[in-house]
Amino acid sequence: MRALLALLLILLSPASALADSVRERLVVSTEWLDRHLADPDLVILQVGDKAAYEAGHIPGARLVNLPDLAAPPTGPDPLILEMPAPEVLRAKLVALGVSDRSRIVVYPTRDIQSATRVVFTLDAAGLGDRTRLLEGGLGAWKAEGRATSTETPVVTPGKLAAFTYKPLVVDAAFVAAHAKQPGYVVVDARTPEFYAGAKAGGSPAKPHKAGHIAGARSVPFSTVTTPDLKLAPADEVAATFKAAGVKPGDTVVAYCHVGQQASATLFAARTLGLKVLLYDGSFEDWSRRDGAVETGAPKP
Repeated sequence: MRALLALLLILLSPASALADSVRERLVVSTEWLDRHLADPDLVILQVGDKAAYEAGHIPGARLVNLPDLAAPPTGPDPLILEMPAPEVLRAKLVALGVSDRSRIVVYPTRDIQSATRVVFTLDAAGLGDRTRLLEGGLGAWKAEGRATSTETPVVTPGKLAAFTYKPLVVDAAFVAAHAKQPGYVVVDARTPEFYAGAKAGGSPAKPHKAGHIAGARSVPFSTVTTPDLKLAPADEVAATFKAAGVKPGDTVVAYCHVGQQASATLFAARTLGLKVLLYDGSFEDWSRRDGAVETGAPKP
């Protein structure tokens, strides 16, 4: 009965309260993490490089970097940062001590989009309900004078059941078919100069096309996050998506250069209760195809 009453209160609450409730299930504060460091089922993942980890990390944290949780590059011209095969990801997570009962906290050291990429990967693996992002990352933890460690913890391999991915990743054909379909909004998570076509991504040897996918709206990851590795305030996140034409009930399909920055935009969308999909190949893949591209600033 109490659970039913709680559900009714949530359903009858204003939209802003609903967004706050969703957001609280996706992030944790440094205070919360400090209180739960000794929890037996807690797995903390620091996303970054080895040097930053060895300089001092949250006690008990395990180091992970994006190549650890991505498909190995194969073939003459592989895409960067693609989702790995489920069995490969499962083996990596088991080695990190992730089990079916684990609660996982992910935090960044330098850029929030690396941490949100890991969160997205865990969500696709079916672990999203038990995965949280630490607001402010390692910077906030240290700024508050909380304890750090230079010791690498001894990790007991986890016991994680085999899984198949949730259908959260789409390809170029899906994006082309849904770019202007009601109920779907394709968003470009790159910074505005790339969306407008003033700059092209990629490398000198393999430059991307200039501009954005035809019909895509601009929701740069930097507008829904802050420089101190937090989500932007809830009302700002909601206003940004609304300005891009995203309505309640829509599915947000995001892309960026290679599928990293887009994960931050999608994480922000999730805090609004929106359904999300990632074009993992992103503009790196789109640039190799004959898909339509537009240039120019976002239109109101």
